[in-house]
Amino acid sequence: MLGKISLGTLGLTVGGILTIMGFVAYADHNATLNLIGFFYGIPVLLGGLALKANELKPVPFIPVTPESVLSLRKQKATDTQNQVRQDLTRYRYGQDAHLDKALTHLGLEQLGEDFPEVVALREMDIDGNYALILEFDSPQAPLDVWQQKQQKMTAFFGPGVDVKIAQIGEEKIELALITTPETRSQSN
Repeated sequence: MLGKISLGTLGLTVGGILTIMGFVAYADHNATLNLIGFFYGIPVLLGGLALKANELKPVPFIPVTPESVLSLRKQKATDTQNQVRQDLTRYRYGQDAHLDKALTHLGLEQLGEDFPEVVALREMDIDGNYALILEFDSPQAPLDVWQQKQQKMTAFFGPGVDVKIAQIGEEKIELALITTPETRSQSN
């Protein structure tokens, strides 16, 4: 639940309220509230600013996942698929991009440039298998670079996951993590 709330916004709000309370208490000659406002409000406000400056927003589901696919996810999704989905759908702090360590490991950070950016996420039923599909904005890593890494991705996201890569637009790459039939028979 905490990952669904922006800690930066929370810190800015609470810190702002406490700081304003401190200024009002100072003007009203209330020393106790003045100290609380300044000694707690300003550090919380600055912490909120620091978090907000290093915040990665959750990746949106486009379109919203249908109920039938949600039940398929509960039955067939692998631990890796669940971890990737959970990491992408919560606020993150102090990272360059969503999945930055995985993208570095896979060699998709091109010569110190920016990482491909996950811009959308969706879940589908593909031939009775659960599929988690990530849409990347990838101007620095073209399709052929992704395709060269496909076997490494299959090993990285597996076992029980097949990786499919497709170009869906100029500088747009779609990465599908699909459960394999072996995974389905193991979970039954």
